[in-house]
Amino acid sequence: MLPNNQTLVGTAGGTFLSILPNLTSEDIMKTVVLAAVGAVVSFMISLVLKSLHKKHKK
Repeated sequence: MLPNNQTLVGTAGGTFLSILPNLTSEDIMKTVVLAAVGAVVSFMISLVLKSLHKKHKK
């Protein structure tokens, strides 16, 4: 049984609207900073693993 789209949209909209008043600019900035740090760390780890793979392949 698949739920209909109206139920899904209503649930998602209600969830969003219940969270919205609790968000502060501090929370948003914290999220932006953590996302940036995560992206940089992920990129650096991928470079390290790529380098190790090339050394191991030789």
